[in-house]
Amino acid sequence: MTSGLILIVVFFLLVALNVPIGFAIGLATLSALCTIMPFDPATTTMAQRMVAGLDSFTLLAIPFFILSGYLMGAGGVASRLIAAAKGLIGALPGGLAVVNIVSCMLFGSVSGSAIAATSAIGSFLVPAMKEEGYDVPYSASVTTSASILGLLIPPSNVMIVYAVAAGGVSIGALFLAGYGPGIVAGLALTFTAMVLARKNSYPVSERLPFGEVMRTVIVALPSIFMLVMVVGGIVAGIFTATEASAFAVIYSLFLGIALHRELSWKDLPAIALKSAETTGIVLFLIAVSTGMAWMLAFSGLPSAIAGKLLTISDNPLLLLLLINLILLVVGAFLDITPAILIFTPILLPVAVVLGISPVHFGMILILNLSIGLCTPPVGTVLFVGAAVGRTTVNRMIKPMLPLYAAMLAALALTTLVPALSEALPKAFGMM
Repeated sequence: MTSGLILIVVFFLLVALNVPIGFAIGLATLSALCTIMPFDPATTTMAQRMVAGLDSFTLLAIPFFILSGYLMGAGGVASRLIAAAKGLIGALPGGLAVVNIVSCMLFGSVSGSAIAATSAIGSFLVPAMKEEGYDVPYSASVTTSASILGLLIPPSNVMIVYAVAAGGVSIGALFLAGYGPGIVAGLALTFTAMVLARKNSYPVSERLPFGEVMRTVIVALPSIFMLVMVVGGIVAGIFTATEASAFAVIYSLFLGIALHRELSWKDLPAIALKSAETTGIVLFLIAVSTGMAWMLAFSGLPSAIAGKLLTISDNPLLLLLLINLILLVVGAFLDITPAILIFTPILLPVAVVLGISPVHFGMILILNLSIGLCTPPVGTVLFVGAAVGRTTVNRMIKPMLPLYAAMLAALALTTLVPALSEALPKAFGMM
């Protein structure tokens, strides 16, 4: 127990000193190991745990999905999805804001990355919204809040990480479970954007002729088809999540080079390098977080915390509220990948005791931590959104408040209505 407490104290001390999160996790874990064994065995044990954490066939899906996301970002997918969304819903109140939300949902779902969605969609739509009279901080805020929806709508890298951390949860079931909470969160943001548009008298885009709308939708269909193939292939048992990620890379290359012709062979080395850098960061975080999770389990701290939570009250709703509050605070300070790996072993046993399935809890966990990505002080997506919109985080806080309220309403529904997460997996016999 002492070693677990030392790990927690050292970790938060290093984070407060602005040490990069991966190094903070690794050094805190090594410090805790050194309290129970000499330095040399401690470093060897840490190295073994890190290697064991990456020794998973499932995790091979992550670098492939990251690469496919970069390929689609450079291959003209974003512009076609935006054009289709604008044609279909651009004439609604708050037209371009609603287009922004739907475009982020679509692109985030095919790329699996909130940061990629913020960068790709924001670079197109924030300037367009500014031209039509929207405030820049509000435009950047809409992009930031909507981009996290891609973490809930599959394929999603963080769902794969959760499946590994939870030990044996079906990735196919998680992918299907994400649609309900993801769509509910998207509708909540859309409703909020429409209300704000009427309140602030934001402009409405001109309605396009039906033929032009259909043309934009048809052009975007090949991009959306990847989502159908990846998720449908996994659910139908045609291929595993890892095989689906490899298919996503091949299909992204086909879209960018052969179909859209916005990607050339000479662009591939730079894209491969960027995806390798991102993959390295993600896998390093997974490795050190696995080491930390093992050390916490060895210390007995997670069991003690779970036991304490269960003694607070026998009211499941009160405990769920407490778990949500814990995760919202954690999400504001920790990146989503290490947070999933560290807190899944701590909180999942509590959820199971409360009668919550691992699939439903996974959606609660991911939505909570996704909200943290656009919450100060460490929200990475929030900072990317500010950079893309060429504004500051301080100026974005006020327009973010109603969007936070919408996301929290979606979180409440996801928590209180298990069917949102469980209906599709049960319908396909995956639960």
